[in-house]
Amino acid sequence: MPQRKPIFLKDGYYHVYNRGHNKQNIFLNYKDYTRYLVRIEKYKEIHPITLLCYCLMPNHIHLILRQESDEPIEVFIHRLHTAYTMFFNKKYERVGSVFQGRFKAKLIESDEYLLHVSRYIHLNPIELLRAQGPALNSQLVQYPWSSYHEYVEQSSPLSHPLSDPSIILGYFNKEHQKQSYKKFVGDMIKTVSDEDLAEISSGKL
Repeated sequence: MPQRKPIFLKDGYYHVYNRGHNKQNIFLNYKDYTRYLVRIEKYKEIHPITLLCYCLMPNHIHLILRQESDEPIEVFIHRLHTAYTMFFNKKYERVGSVFQGRFKAKLIESDEYLLHVSRYIHLNPIELLRAQGPALNSQLVQYPWSSYHEYVEQSSPLSHPLSDPSIILGYFNKEHQKQSYKKFVGDMIKTVSDEDLAEISSGKL
C-alpha cells in the first residue's frame, strides 16, 4: 500500500527525515555537508519555516521544522533537496536520485514527543562515535553537522547558529537551560541501544 502523504498545517511541528538512494552516502566530505547547511540557511529565509533541530549523517538527514504559514513545509524541502541533488550530481558526475524517494514527515503532537525527538536526533552521531570507542557527551557536542552544539555552546559550522533552540530550551530551567538540556541528552548516552537509533532512522518513534 502506498504511503499516505502527510497533511501539513500552520504552526505544526514535523520530524522530517530522508536517506540516500539505496542507502548510499549523500555527504562524502566537508564541503557536501556545508553546502546542504548553506542551502538550508538560504531557503529558510525565503520560505515560512523555523528550523528547531538538525542532524546530518553520512547517509541520512533529520530535521525538526515548524510550519509558520499555510505554505506546506514540503515546498521548502522540495526546493532544498532539488538544489542539493543538482549540486551533488554535477560535482560527482552522476545522474539520478540522491535521496531515497519522497522525504518522510511525522507530525509532532505533544511537548513530550517534541523533546523526545530532539534528543534522539541529537543522539544520532553515537552511531559513528561508538565505532571509535565509548561515546561521551563531550564528543557529541563536537560533532559539527548537528544542531546540538548550537543548543549547548552557541557554535555552528556556519558564521552563526542555523537552528532556533529557544523553543525546546524553553521547557527547561530558565537559569540553566543549556546545562539542563545537555544533561537531558547526556543521561541517555549510556543507555541508548542500536534498536533505539534504528527507530529514529526509520521513523518508528
